[in-house]
Amino acid sequence: MAETTPLRPRMLINGELVEASDGKTFPVYNPATCEISAHVPEATADDTNAAVAAAKAAFPAWSAMGAAKRSVHLKKLAALLLENKDELARLDAIAMGMPVSTHHFAHTAAHHFDYFAEAWPTVQGQASVNTPGLVTMTLRQPYGVVAVIIPWNVPCHFLATKSAPALIAGNTVVLKSSEKAPLAVARIAELAVEAGFPPGVFNIISGHGLPSGQILSRHMDIRALSFTGSGRTGRLIQEEAARSNLKKVILELGGKSPALVFDDADLDKAAVQTQFSIQSNSGQVCMANSRIYVQKSVAARFVEVFNAKFSAGARAGDPLDRATNHGPQADEVQYRNVLAYIEEGKKNGGTLALGGSGKLESTNGYFIEPTVFLDQPESARITKEEVFGPVVVINTFETETEAIAKANDTEFGLYASVFTRDVGRAMRVAKALDSGYVGINCTSPTTGVDLPFGGYKSSGQGREGLLYSMDNFLETKSIIMAIEE
Repeated sequence: MAETTPLRPRMLINGELVEASDGKTFPVYNPATCEISAHVPEATADDTNAAVAAAKAAFPAWSAMGAAKRSVHLKKLAALLLENKDELARLDAIAMGMPVSTHHFAHTAAHHFDYFAEAWPTVQGQASVNTPGLVTMTLRQPYGVVAVIIPWNVPCHFLATKSAPALIAGNTVVLKSSEKAPLAVARIAELAVEAGFPPGVFNIISGHGLPSGQILSRHMDIRALSFTGSGRTGRLIQEEAARSNLKKVILELGGKSPALVFDDADLDKAAVQTQFSIQSNSGQVCMANSRIYVQKSVAARFVEVFNAKFSAGARAGDPLDRATNHGPQADEVQYRNVLAYIEEGKKNGGTLALGGSGKLESTNGYFIEPTVFLDQPESARITKEEVFGPVVVINTFETETEAIAKANDTEFGLYASVFTRDVGRAMRVAKALDSGYVGINCTSPTTGVDLPFGGYKSSGQGREGLLYSMDNFLETKSIIMAIEE
């Protein structure tokens, strides 16, 4: 579908939609066609510092406004997100390739702004007279300026899940979009102006990790930072925070999520759910179950069903076509990285059971076939590292103990799954898995609406969710008052 009006993405700084201060831009390519979709402002150091300064200046009035008044702006933005859901889906499609048929993230973003707009009464301290001679209490207060750095795979969703709780708690926000998917975020910046946020309260910049991401990580006026993305970038952010003001850092990082399929499981159900998990968003999901361990006695049957579902279920094509549910990788870097893992997997001695190639030459887009490897070495990079593509390794096990050991033999611990009809086994395995989230007879992207989300080990630190995210953006202050006799 041709775009008749050229896109003009801009940044939101101090209530104004602006270009970069030096006029520089970077191109964003449609990964399905390799054509330029738009030129996007590249935030300079001055732009980033200006956004932080605006947020700092806006904080006193915003935090003193009262949550009920702050909620009006969140409610308005939620309504605007729904009104513009088709446009936001189109912008993500032409920026990072997510098919419009699978794009429900304007809805999830609106839901989060709506929810947190009404969640402010739950921000409560406590009081006690347990200390003789004193009345004691705690207050929950905003940090001040909060930085939010979001990933490219589901930008609308992460913009909302991080910004909404920070804003309703009384913080002001500087958000940086990913250079791979800034277009929908730039449109939301326009909607934020329409929603009437006071100048400086909600700032949105675009650019790369250098300089803007680094500046946010080390900025002395930023008191908390929430990031979702790669482990490498998360470590850099943590290092910059430690070198500067020890700002609070919330990290949701990568995964190498295992699914364990036992011989008493519903194999058809397990195959359908696990193939959907790794195929969704072309495998570009941190909690996709990219490792599947199947009990050896049923492995052949499971692989047969899995491959049939995986190959038939992925309908590759133009992400703007509603018949498409399998888009390209986000850009050339992602495409080349995934292909490199596939080529290495072919040399490891296992079996390539499905797919195994890219489609750039035939489609002029960064499409990769759904790919299945069998019997890869547990030490192989494709088994150990996050591929972030539609590539799955299916290995076998014989005992419950062996399955748990293989699943836990990783530095990641974001999401794990177990498929079995044995309730006792299900709970034993769930307790034993080193993972922040465990699905029993279900797998990612399924999550509980009111549960915390976050990872063990190198998959991050902190938890996010409807009942948890506001805690990330509130300090706790203890107050004691002496009682005069």
